Amino acid sequence: MSTLQEAPPEAPRRLSLPVATLIGLLALAAALGVGHLVAGFVGYTASPFIAVANYVIDHSPTAIVKWAERTLGTWDKPVLKLGLAVVLVLLALLAGQLSRRTPRAGQVLVVLLGAAGVAAVFARSDLGQISLLAPVAALVAGLAVFSWLHRLALPPGVVHDRGFDRRKFLRAGVGVVAGSGVAAVVGQVAGTSSDAEDSRAAVGPLVPARTAPPLPADADFAKLGSPPFLTPNAAFYRIDTALVVPQLRTEDWSLKIHGMVDREVTFSYADIRSRPLVERRVTLTCVSNEVGGPLISNASWIGVDLADLLDQAGVQAGAQQMFATSVDGWTCGTPANVALDRTRGAMLAIGMNGEPLPVEHGFPARIVIPGLYGYVSATKWVQSLEFTRWDDRQAYWLSRGWAEQAPIKTESRIDTPSAYARVSAGKVRLAGTAWAQHTGIAKVEVRLDQGPWQPAVLSAEVSKDTWRMWWIELDVPQGSHQASVRATDQDGYTQTENRADPVPDGATGWHSVTLNAS
Repeated sequence: MSTLQEAPPEAPRRLSLPVATLIGLLALAAALGVGHLVAGFVGYTASPFIAVANYVIDHSPTAIVKWAERTLGTWDKPVLKLGLAVVLVLLALLAGQLSRRTPRAGQVLVVLLGAAGVAAVFARSDLGQISLLAPVAALVAGLAVFSWLHRLALPPGVVHDRGFDRRKFLRAGVGVVAGSGVAAVVGQVAGTSSDAEDSRAAVGPLVPARTAPPLPADADFAKLGSPPFLTPNAAFYRIDTALVVPQLRTEDWSLKIHGMVDREVTFSYADIRSRPLVERRVTLTCVSNEVGGPLISNASWIGVDLADLLDQAGVQAGAQQMFATSVDGWTCGTPANVALDRTRGAMLAIGMNGEPLPVEHGFPARIVIPGLYGYVSATKWVQSLEFTRWDDRQAYWLSRGWAEQAPIKTESRIDTPSAYARVSAGKVRLAGTAWAQHTGIAKVEVRLDQGPWQPAVLSAEVSKDTWRMWWIELDVPQGSHQASVRATDQDGYTQTENRADPVPDGATGWHSVTLNAS
């Protein structure tokens, strides 16, 4: 009697971990490279990576945005890019691991990621419908490469990936990497070739018809430790939501004034450049600035009176806000009465510290309105001013819980010595800055521990719209001590000791530093 021996069951077809991982990463590279390539021709910010990062910026909760500004400062955007890259890599790895036996799960994940890119581009108000070609192309490329490589690594009839043609697979992988890299480079070059810097250089000297008065010799106490009165452009604080700095040529820029106006008007850069220019020194302050923080800078701005442009449009009596829109889609709501007030000195600025606006600070043109925090007064790359009622439109930060009205609060800080500095016991010089834009600083007082307030020496007042420097010498005995500063503005208001968070309308409190004297 003969017996039949059963054949062992066939092992399930399955990719090894390294091959599955490589397929996911190569599909991601192809999607990002092709998306970046197409975006270079239909709208640089339509690149799926950039679009998703911008979506995160636009929809992050206020608490997260505030934490990022306070903790990371100008590193917030590089950290966001790095974080997004890590997330994408992890999802690519997951797509590969889910597809070790069949590609379906990975394909679904690739489609979902591609759809997220499409949705992020669709949500951008500064991009047209043609820009959707970039994320769609990325989706198609990612899905096609994932499916193709999976089929190469696990063709029909092969038990596991050891039976596939490794050389053919590796050649395909190298081709994907090379093609993705070339696509990304071409997209980068095409998308950033607007020559904004060349256009800026071609503007030429900006000579104001109305110059600011000469700076007095004691406008600052930089030799004693205060900041210089005028902040160099490279050191001027920068807080905005632009993941990619807009690149605009002067010939491609225009400003439209519309909404509740008698007549819609549009100005070209040549229109603005040909007008008599005015120079004003104005200190800008970010509402996110903590007590004693660095988010304040001062510059000499050159431009035209905003009121002159608004008069040509004829702003109607019922208008409550000037709703400004940047070329990158960011929005800002300014009280209309402030924008129209000629005594305020609101400007459409095209120059900064004697040269055309730097690209990162708004070239070709930006709004500068003294006395208001930047989120309601300082739109960079501005292209539209729409006059509306407050209920009709909500600007970027207003919709996130920040205040509608945002006058800058009277504040001061100690710039030197720094916190926890070691000093020699005896006479110690302190220096710093105080500000109350559009009101002016009347006096600054400093005290040691709980001692009496002592008046500091003030720098010359250049303008009520600029900061003012101070210095003082204190007798500091040995040991650890706390020095505090407070300012009084020209309306008689002395800044409060009570600490308030920057949200919703700016921080308050006295700035203090600890001194260790020996």
